[in-house]
Amino acid sequence: MSFPIKAVVLDWAGTMIDHGCCAPVIALQRVFADAGVTISEDEARADMGRAKRDHIRAILAKPRVAEAWQAAHATSPAESDVTTLHDAVEPMMRGAAKDCAALIPGAAELTATLRAHGVKIASCTGYTRPMMADILPLAAEQGYAPDVVVCSGETLEGRPSPLMLWKGLVELGVWPAAACVKVDDATVGIGEGKAAGAWTVGLAASGNGVGLSHDAMLALEPEERARRIAAAAADLHAAGADYVIDSVADLWPVLETIARRIEAGERPAA
Repeated sequence: MSFPIKAVVLDWAGTMIDHGCCAPVIALQRVFADAGVTISEDEARADMGRAKRDHIRAILAKPRVAEAWQAAHATSPAESDVTTLHDAVEPMMRGAAKDCAALIPGAAELTATLRAHGVKIASCTGYTRPMMADILPLAAEQGYAPDVVVCSGETLEGRPSPLMLWKGLVELGVWPAAACVKVDDATVGIGEGKAAGAWTVGLAASGNGVGLSHDAMLALEPEERARRIAAAAADLHAAGADYVIDSVADLWPVLETIARRIEAGERPAA
C-alpha cells in the first residue's frame, strides 16, 4: 500500500539548512547598517519567514526603525526604500546563505526516508531564486534535493498566504492538501500550511525562535536551552501547529502518526 502522506513541504533556513536561521539576520543587519540605520537581531528576526520584500517592509514599519530612518534620511521610509534595500540585500543574502548552507542534523536522513516511502518533497522559501543559486547545489551535495522549489516572488503573495505551498503541490501534481504536511520553524510558515489545508509541524529548536547555530545551542546551560526551546514551541503552538518538535531529526515518527490519522479519515485542524 502507498504511504498515506503524498507530499511534505519543507521550509529552508532553520528547517533543513542554517540551524538558527542566521543568514537572513546577518544580511539584513548589514544592509540596514549600510543605509545608516542599525537594527537589532530581534528586529531582524521578528518577521522571519516572510518574503524578503515583505520582511524589509515590516522592519521599516517598526516605530523605532522608522524613527531612526527619519533621523538618518530626513524623510519617512517609503516603498522606494523597500525596493532599494531589497535590491541591496539580495547579493548579501546570497553570500550569507552560502556560508550558512550546512544541512541541519537529520535532514539528509529524513530525505532518504521520505524517498524510500514514495513521499514527494517540495520546498517553499522567503529567499528569492538568485538567493538560492548557491544553496541548491550545496544542499544536493549533502543529500537534500527537493522535487520542487518555490521561491519568494514566484507567487503574487508570500507567506502566510497559501499560494507558495499550493504552487508546489500543483507542480508536484499532488492533492488534496489534507494528504500533505507543511514543516516550518516560523509562525508565518505554520499560517501558510493552515491556510492551504495541510497538516502542520513546527520546529522549535532549529529555527528562528531560538536563533542559534547547532553548536551554540548545545553550549547553552541546559535550563536556558530548555527555556528558549519552550518559548519557541509556545509561539508555534499559538500559531496553530498540529505538532511541534525540536528539529527535522524528530520528524519521521510524527509523519507516521499523521499517516495513521489520515488513514482513519481525520483531517488537519482548521
